[in-house]
Amino acid sequence: MTVDTDKTTGPADTPPAGPEAIKAIPVRHYGRYVSAVLAIAILGGVVYAFSQGKINWGAIPDYFFNDRILSGVGKTLLLTVLSMVIGILGGIMLAVMRLSKNPVTSAIAWFYIWFFRGTPVLVQLIVWFNLGLVFEYINLGPFYKDEWSDFMTPFLTALLGLGLNEAAYMAEICRAGLLAVDEGQTEAAHALGMSHSKTLRRIVIPQAMRVIVPPTGNEVINMLKTTSLVSVVQYSELLRVAQDIGQTSGAPAEMLFLAAAWYLLLTSIFSVGQYYLERYYARGATRQLAPTPLQKIRANLLSLGREKGGLA
Repeated sequence: MTVDTDKTTGPADTPPAGPEAIKAIPVRHYGRYVSAVLAIAILGGVVYAFSQGKINWGAIPDYFFNDRILSGVGKTLLLTVLSMVIGILGGIMLAVMRLSKNPVTSAIAWFYIWFFRGTPVLVQLIVWFNLGLVFEYINLGPFYKDEWSDFMTPFLTALLGLGLNEAAYMAEICRAGLLAVDEGQTEAAHALGMSHSKTLRRIVIPQAMRVIVPPTGNEVINMLKTTSLVSVVQYSELLRVAQDIGQTSGAPAEMLFLAAAWYLLLTSIFSVGQYYLERYYARGATRQLAPTPLQKIRANLLSLGREKGGLA
């Protein structure tokens, strides 16, 4: 009986052993832990300090939906919208004038922007409010004539002061957006026989909106907060109403906190609107739009459901 010595003792088809899996050890960022602890400690200290004060926190929800407070909120929103309309329309006109080849219109636009950006908006409001000391009557010829005090109401003072000042800032924003559009777009439109105004409406402005919208959204939010300055011209917006209620109710600090809460609520709503507006105008610039907050929540819920299903 012979033995085949050519056969191996182990299995012939066993694959070679692969490399061992790398055990990745995450890097510990101790600085993050320290900063988190410090932030929590500071927040706790601020909360403790406010808790020791003689603040009637119950007055805030009691007056939050007060009729006078809601009226002040409505006037604040109205003033914000109308001032931004004046600012946007005036800014577009000033930007076009600034970019014009006509030296007169360009110089006028430059002087307007220089003056209104160089003086504080609070000073402008006070100047508009006190022009009655200089002009007893306003005379526009056959169109309108009246006493200045009857013409320049607190609302008109606030509207002119905020709207004209905002136009100077919007002019620079619009000018930056128009300059961001490649000149070849304008040259191609002119080669097709389009007029200058039609080129602006159909070609330049739609593309410039991607640059104009984000800072304009910030200006709207800033305008909402700037309306608090018009309390100095006797206009009954949110802050002035809250101050009046605070003086009569004996809770001045609480009413200021209430006004701050309303400003936070309104700016948060405006921020959400700004996000969706930016997302709308980014459609032609990015291949994939950023998910909306609702889409993020839905995706997180679906991922949690898949993990639970996998564990089951």
